[in-house]
Amino acid sequence: MKLGILSAAFPTLTLDEVSDWASREDYQAVELAVWPADHRVERRYAGTSHIDVVGLDRATADRIVGDLAAKGLTISALAYYPNPLDPDPDVSRASFEHLRHVVRAAELLGVPVVGTFAGRDKNRSLDENFDTFAAVWPDMVHFAGDHGVKIAIENCPMIFSADEWPGGTNIAYSPANWRRMFEIIPDDNFGLNFDPSHLVWQFIDIPRAVREFGERIFHVHAKDLEVRTEGLFEQGVMSAGVGWQVPRLCGLGQIDWGAFFGALYSVGYDYVASIEHEDRAFEGSVETVQRGFAIAHDTLRPFIH
Repeated sequence: MKLGILSAAFPTLTLDEVSDWASREDYQAVELAVWPADHRVERRYAGTSHIDVVGLDRATADRIVGDLAAKGLTISALAYYPNPLDPDPDVSRASFEHLRHVVRAAELLGVPVVGTFAGRDKNRSLDENFDTFAAVWPDMVHFAGDHGVKIAIENCPMIFSADEWPGGTNIAYSPANWRRMFEIIPDDNFGLNFDPSHLVWQFIDIPRAVREFGERIFHVHAKDLEVRTEGLFEQGVMSAGVGWQVPRLCGLGQIDWGAFFGALYSVGYDYVASIEHEDRAFEGSVETVQRGFAIAHDTLRPFIH
């Protein structure tokens, strides 16, 4: 297994700057954020673009891969997390259009995985959203398969604030929903970018989820989570985590990382654990973000062999 980082936490740095630092700090992989280069996103940790996938050609792709290899790094995945089931058809259409660019870029770069969201219309029922999912997602997965790329859906509910209430903006948040997704799209190149932090506040057994869906785990996000008990007391579970689920860096939350990696090894996962930084306690400057990554690195490094 390799230890890597998701580059989205470094929106002001170039790819060379990110990779130079990652190499010095003993990482083996980078998961590169590839939002549209000309589009800024309001959501935190979205909008970063370390490769312009629309304009990527073979020569540029080869140069990028060679430069990273010289620093001891590989690209574990390309990362683009929009809402492909947005109720605005123009937004949905643009999301799928850029995803196709990301898939083509992954093929050029020799990257096996594209990480993204399934999406959701937060104001419609789960059944209605799955009807839309079944209508629009199979073609995207087939397109990726034709290019030799796996689609890995992150299991984040995407409900952190009032504007994402009541349903969140991603249906792929629970085992029941994962089964439903894979029944609709059974393709071998369709799976999960598994992030254990999103299961903590849902009170879902993390090692069991790994064991039951191991063959569908194509990539792993390493992020911790703290349940703020005072917020849970005040808001209750009906708030769907708003006000009491707090993303933390690995080692600063409630995940049993030994149990998590034990489950990964038991199902034969042997790819990358990519540290995802969304910890507000380590924001404000590049140096502070790097300090946060150092804590997560030192927490997880003993499990990576």
